[in-house]
Amino acid sequence: MSAVTFLDFASVLVFALTGALAASRAQLDLIGFAFIASLTAVGGGTLRDVLLDRNPVFWIAEPAYIVLATAAAVLVFFTAHLVESRLRLLLWLDSFALAFAVSAGVGVAIDLGQPPVIIVLMGVSTGCMGGLMRDVVCNEVPLILKQGELYATAAFAGALTALITLAFDLPGWQVLLSSALVTWGLRAGSLIFGWKLRAYKGRPPRV
Repeated sequence: MSAVTFLDFASVLVFALTGALAASRAQLDLIGFAFIASLTAVGGGTLRDVLLDRNPVFWIAEPAYIVLATAAAVLVFFTAHLVESRLRLLLWLDSFALAFAVSAGVGVAIDLGQPPVIIVLMGVSTGCMGGLMRDVVCNEVPLILKQGELYATAAFAGALTALITLAFDLPGWQVLLSSALVTWGLRAGSLIFGWKLRAYKGRPPRV
């Protein structure tokens, strides 16, 4: 199994768990759990593959991704009630999923010989879009849009780190690992220490 494939599987599993936890907070049925989990799990990777004209899309080429996401949904459906704070667990799992997905998106773009700008954009979109879809469908304010939240910024920094390490001609797994660590480190710092970006403080718009 290649490093990119491993990262895709890891991001699918962990994002699926977050999607199922979001479904539990919305009190959906088992089918709703499976739908939200699968949407969250493959949403970012699907957008990546469509934009890069990667045919077939990764989960169509290997349906095990959908099976894994559905299994995660079933697991959470029967165990979510045991978790004291599902939101806190969701946020921490999401931080790991973001790191896995950003590095997976970067890895796919690098393997396809894409230019630097596209490598960064694929890392950010792969990492952020699944969670964005999850939050929108579950009628939550998307994490990526919360004021000052280090989410897209963490994804961008992780993808940019991959470009920097590429310049040093490091092995591929080290490039992807550094990307994942920077992404997760910034996101975790936001959760633990409350790191935030300064929000815009301009004049309110005229009515």
